[in-house]
Amino acid sequence: MNVFGERIKDLRTNKKLSIDDLVAKLNKIYETNISKSMISRYENGQADPKMENVRILADFYNVSADYLLGLDDKYKIQTIAAHHDGDDWTEEELEEIEKFKKYVREKRNL
Repeated sequence: MNVFGERIKDLRTNKKLSIDDLVAKLNKIYETNISKSMISRYENGQADPKMENVRILADFYNVSADYLLGLDDKYKIQTIAAHHDGDDWTEEELEEIEKFKKYVREKRNL
């Protein structure tokens, strides 16, 4: 397996996503047309991704494209835990939280 394939598979499984779940989320969030077979071929080293798909996957997993491509090993999966007083979150609310986290990270790098 190639570095790119290994890393996207590790990221996917760490988020406990099936390939179907990942594809559904990517296509909804990024309004793209990534297929299940495309992700499977990437993970198994049978195809190289277009740069646009590298960008989408890097953004989705909040890692650098360099990390996905094996040019940088400085990524460490981290978990952010918070107590929400038993509230259940909808998918839309969780996506909004992810957008806010991205905003805070970008602000930090200004």
